[in-house]
Amino acid sequence: MTISKGDRVPSTTFTKMTADGPEPVASDTFFSGKTVAIFSVPGAFTPTCSAKHLPGFIDKAEALKAKGVDEIACTAVNDAFVMGAWGKSAGAEGKVTMLADGNGDFAKAVGLTMDGSKFGLGTRGQRFSMIVKDGVISELNVEAPGDFKLSSAEHMLEQL
Repeated sequence: MTISKGDRVPSTTFTKMTADGPEPVASDTFFSGKTVAIFSVPGAFTPTCSAKHLPGFIDKAEALKAKGVDEIACTAVNDAFVMGAWGKSAGAEGKVTMLADGNGDFAKAVGLTMDGSKFGLGTRGQRFSMIVKDGVISELNVEAPGDFKLSSAEHMLEQL
């Protein structure tokens, strides 16, 4: 079942890269007591994700924070090493937290997986974004296959 506005974010564990190596991040803790803008991409270093999606959130980080967002996060079904390298190469440090969903547990738990087998990607997370307030989804934007509009930083700014 796909998650909906008003639902609590499911309990899963992400992984983020730190100076000391990969570190587990419990979703319950990550989303607790703050407003988080989180977006999911099918894969790090993929064309739309690298050219538009992540750069949009990096560029609009200050504007999102000015509208009450405490933290911006990007997730993908990639490992923490890849997500860390992608964030570093894109200049995301200090603006967007890169959360690896290596086994796709978060994507599965929210019911937003896609089959990227045709492209050699296997099961991935769909392109979507959410505004999560103290663990509860207040906005959910799921893209149609191949689209990139609703999950953008610009669209999210209009929702705040």
